[in-house]
Amino acid sequence: MQITSRSGLRCALLATASAATLFTATGARAQDTAETTSEPQQQTTNDAAMREIIVTAQFRSQKLQDTPLSITAVDAALLEARNQTDLSQVAGQAPNVQLTEMGGAFGSSMAVYIRGIGQYDFNPAYEPGVGMYIDDVYYATLTGNIMDLLDLERVEILRGPQGTLTGRNSIGGAIKMFSVKPEPGSSGKVDVVYGARERIDLRASMNFALTDNLYARVAGVYKHQNGYVDQLDYGCVNPDNELGITGNPSTPANCVVDKLGERNYAGVRGSLRFNPTDSFDWIVTGDYTWENRTAAAGVITENNTDLTGADFRCGRFCTYASWYLPAGGQAGQAYYMPNSVKFWGWGVSSDMSVNLSDSINVKSITAYREYQQTYGTDDDYTPNPNIGGGGFNDLTFRFFSQELRVNAELGDFADLTVGGYYSDQKSVYFTRQDIRYIGMGNPALFLQFQGDDPVRADSKAVFGTVILHPTPNLNVTGGLRYTKEHKDYTFVRKAWDGGPLVDIFGVGALDGTVAVYDGDRIDYRISVDYRFSDEVLAYATVSTGFKGGGVTARPFTQSQAVNGTFDPETLTAYEVGVKTDLLGRTLRMNLSGFYNDYKNMQLPIADCAILDGFPPGEDPFPCAAISNAGDGEMYGVEFELQASPIYGLDIDATVSWIEGNWKRIGPMVGNNIRLEDPLTTPNWRGSFGIQYRGELGDNAGTITPRFDIAYTGKQGMGRLPGSSELDFNPARAIANARLTWRNADEDLAISFEVQNLFDKYYYLPIRFAALYASAGTTYSNVGRPREWAFTVQKKF
Repeated sequence: MQITSRSGLRCALLATASAATLFTATGARAQDTAETTSEPQQQTTNDAAMREIIVTAQFRSQKLQDTPLSITAVDAALLEARNQTDLSQVAGQAPNVQLTEMGGAFGSSMAVYIRGIGQYDFNPAYEPGVGMYIDDVYYATLTGNIMDLLDLERVEILRGPQGTLTGRNSIGGAIKMFSVKPEPGSSGKVDVVYGARERIDLRASMNFALTDNLYARVAGVYKHQNGYVDQLDYGCVNPDNELGITGNPSTPANCVVDKLGERNYAGVRGSLRFNPTDSFDWIVTGDYTWENRTAAAGVITENNTDLTGADFRCGRFCTYASWYLPAGGQAGQAYYMPNSVKFWGWGVSSDMSVNLSDSINVKSITAYREYQQTYGTDDDYTPNPNIGGGGFNDLTFRFFSQELRVNAELGDFADLTVGGYYSDQKSVYFTRQDIRYIGMGNPALFLQFQGDDPVRADSKAVFGTVILHPTPNLNVTGGLRYTKEHKDYTFVRKAWDGGPLVDIFGVGALDGTVAVYDGDRIDYRISVDYRFSDEVLAYATVSTGFKGGGVTARPFTQSQAVNGTFDPETLTAYEVGVKTDLLGRTLRMNLSGFYNDYKNMQLPIADCAILDGFPPGEDPFPCAAISNAGDGEMYGVEFELQASPIYGLDIDATVSWIEGNWKRIGPMVGNNIRLEDPLTTPNWRGSFGIQYRGELGDNAGTITPRFDIAYTGKQGMGRLPGSSELDFNPARAIANARLTWRNADEDLAISFEVQNLFDKYYYLPIRFAALYASAGTTYSNVGRPREWAFTVQKKF
């Protein structure tokens, strides 16, 4: 039955809560421990029973099914079975989660959304809406977050605001990745992959003991694969075109300049673990990442020939984007922007855990990270020099954080966590922008400038959570977190030679302007969970979260910069859920329903009159500001299933539904968003996976076929300027298949896989449409076509 109203949601929530009353209350309260305690997996006499996954979402080790949160936890075995090696692949098997590789104007970054809440703009003036963590260390930006799942123990995806647990910018939820810890003994693993478009992946990890209490672990990865969208030389393909665009003499005879959508990535991580006693555990980790690849696989999706001068669409997997601009304005000679993305970054962290007694644990997490990313953009995505525009971007970043927390068990009655957090970060965003499409070929109207903007931010927080156990089956959780944050953005607007910028738009007057944001916030969480039996846990939660405030990153006037500060957006979430392990732990079903009250949403506005001091609708200056201009509500239901009905057969499935309505949209937003529009799409998502491990006998090993499919409903893409109709990406279902043979000793495996099995053609759900009104084009990244690969894995 499809749920289409708030009254329907209330019925669903009541049904969810009522389902638990069908079971007899016989279970004892779930045991939890400090994070350093190693909890054995639950034993069972049923060979088909599922593995127990231990999570630390509440800063203490708990079984997944004992944690009163909506969590999708994926361990290393399932990641390997699905052949998921980067974070964006995990989203297809998690309810109401969307991870989209951006590219285009946003470089190497990933938009992360949970339950319709997140962020897509990489600019350091803005904050993510989903917190991302590696070994409990916060990753503070969208840039560089397309992470390889290197040597991971598990991934935890927490849905719903995590304001008291992980703090600011976890308003939609949090994604937490945990790497394998160094341990006694020696072991290792090597994976070699060869596949379509000359794909080569090399992955390896090694664990060894240096002394009786000092262990080391090293892991590395290298990936390379040719791109799948041809960048064509328009003049070469169309030598007699009416625009007089000539081909580049260095272009090959087949007119292919490059292949977009390439992969070329390397990373290494090393850890040392000092574990002299059961009371002291210290892990120091360092990592390095390098990436050098062509731009994302974009193609033109809309082409207004009245503005572009020709139809520059060339096919499903090709583009005429040139990254070329002729001489004009401050550009004394013609030049090419790079059609590539380069990234390097490194980080170190220290995780020290001390048990002061059997009931008190102290944990200190210290981290530092740096990165640099450079890339070019072709803003109009055409080869027409008269409507062109482009940019060069160089973003550097450094980040320091310190977290201290204390876990205590107060007898059998309560568990307590208290702590503090501090972070300090600085970005420097250098850019050279050549915006010609405004002038339509008139150099006097070109907007060309150089920026070199430092952005500083810091955050301080104190937090506490107490879990009370009034009866053996009942837990009551309360949490508070206070956060104070600061951000300042200094705008540098120079001419290309470094001198004063003189332009008719007045952008040069921004030079030296400083915009400042300061704010604080208190978040809370109240949760009640009750274990009706060993098989059934039910919970109800009220929690809050926020996405940090900031400043307008792309002002056209000094007033827009100074007055463009905006406050945090906030969320109050109400959730009920049931977690079950049935039939001897061969069937696991988790069901949750939620309602979100979403306020002060940070929206792009079309009219900056309120910032520039003009009456509404009379501002003569362009506007690309952000403001707290919307309120809304969202509600939904999520279902997850895992089943192992017989030995060797594993099934997993998810279904999620979400609906959202606008309650307020400020008039400055313009007509691109209207009150009658859906607040969030797609409404429906789902996934299904099945595998069977068959014994071959006579020490011949096993063979395991696996099939996965992920469904995404139609998704809104907004309106084009001048249009009254919403555009949608159509619904899609992407299937993958894999066949794996393992030897009898299970130290050798050979796999063959096909991804996008049915060769579905689709666009990723981000459309770059900022230039449609002036240059007449929009473009989107196209999904990867059908691909095959062989993998050989050896363990030792």
